[in-house]
Amino acid sequence: MALRSKLTAEEFFKTYPEERRLELIDGEVYEMPAPSFSHQLVVVRLLSLLLKHPETKDRIVPAPIDVVLSEDTVLQPDIVYLSELSKVKDKIYGVPDLVVEVVSPSTLKRDLVDKMKIYEAQGVREYWLLFPSEKTLMVYALKGASYELFSYATEEGKVSSKVLEGFEIDLKEVFGVFKGAVQ
Repeated sequence: MALRSKLTAEEFFKTYPEERRLELIDGEVYEMPAPSFSHQLVVVRLLSLLLKHPETKDRIVPAPIDVVLSEDTVLQPDIVYLSELSKVKDKIYGVPDLVVEVVSPSTLKRDLVDKMKIYEAQGVREYWLLFPSEKTLMVYALKGASYELFSYATEEGKVSSKVLEGFEIDLKEVFGVFKGAVQ
């Protein structure tokens, strides 16, 4: 839901407190609801697996972290990997190498359409989409100026990364067994 229209990133940071989960897309402010338990669980599981890869040491963080992609666009991916730390100050200023978004029904269009177009246009080399309810992980890699599906699996199987050479995960390690209300 848009809160106020057409701000720059500088105005956005002056207007809204850090404690709120907000994103700025093309100058419009969007409030993000608190994530669900299953959302956070897959983030923690995936992050713990990613941290085992030697390239990610001190270069990968979970949300909330502001990623300033342009003068009017600030996003908060669920997980961000940077090969070059010169982009990091109090926030990330510039294009990460890899971003992960955990898709929920309330963020479906924003993650699959809006953010994908933004990340693609900005040159994020790899974009991961996790769907907890479908137990699906899709990895899109930038080929030229467009994303191409690089690796994916549903329910079971392995998914690999182009950016993190040699990184491969089994979906069972990410999605495990959700019991009760978290399915």
